[in-house]
Amino acid sequence: MPTIDQARQWYQNADAVHDFDHVLRVYRMAERLALAEGADLEIVRTAALLHDAEGTMPGADSRTDHHHASAGFAAEVLRTEGWGPERIAAVQHCIRAHRYRDTSEPPQSIEAKILFDADKLDVLGAIGVARVIAYATLACQPWYAEPSEQFIQTGRELPGEPHSSYHEHLFKLRKVRERMFTPTARAIAEERLRYLDEFFERLIAEWEGER
Repeated sequence: MPTIDQARQWYQNADAVHDFDHVLRVYRMAERLALAEGADLEIVRTAALLHDAEGTMPGADSRTDHHHASAGFAAEVLRTEGWGPERIAAVQHCIRAHRYRDTSEPPQSIEAKILFDADKLDVLGAIGVARVIAYATLACQPWYAEPSEQFIQTGRELPGEPHSSYHEHLFKLRKVRERMFTPTARAIAEERLRYLDEFFERLIAEWEGER
C-alpha cells in the first residue's frame, strides 16, 4: 500500500481546494467510516490517497476528468507495488465513482461508497466554508451574490450572473447529504450542514449590514 509520505509527492502542485490537506482529511474520514461500516481498510486507504492524484493542478483542463486520470495513475502505482488485478480494479472503481458531478459509474462496493461519502463530507461544516470560499476565489467569483429566481428554480445562472460561494451552496452543498450512501456519513453530514446553513445566514446578514 502507498505510504502517506509517498502520496504527498503526488500533490505538490495541486490547487488549494484539492491539495494534500484535503487528501489527508478524506483519508482520515474514510478510515472512520470504514471502521464503522465494516469495509476493507486497505482498499479504502489506498483509494483515498490516490483519488485526486491527477488533474488537480491550478487551472487544469482535466479537472472534469480527473477521476478517470487518477484511476489510471492508481493502476500504474499499484502494479509497481505488486497488487493483483482484482484489488487494483477495486481501488480504481472507488476513484472513478467518487466524483459528485459524474453519475455514469455510481459507487457499487462499500469501499467506493465510503470514499464518495468521505470526499463529500469535506465540502460541509467549517472545512466546507473554507473550501467553497477558496474555490470561488480561485475562480475569480464573489463570496456572495444574490441568486436570480432562475438560478433558484433551475440551477442555471442568468447571462452575466456570477456563481458565488452562496450559489455553490444552493446548487451543490445543500444537496450533498441526500446523495450519501452510509448511515455513518449521513449522520455526520446532517450536523455539518446545519453549521454551513448558519454560516451563510450570518454571512448574508453581515453582507447586507443587518448584523
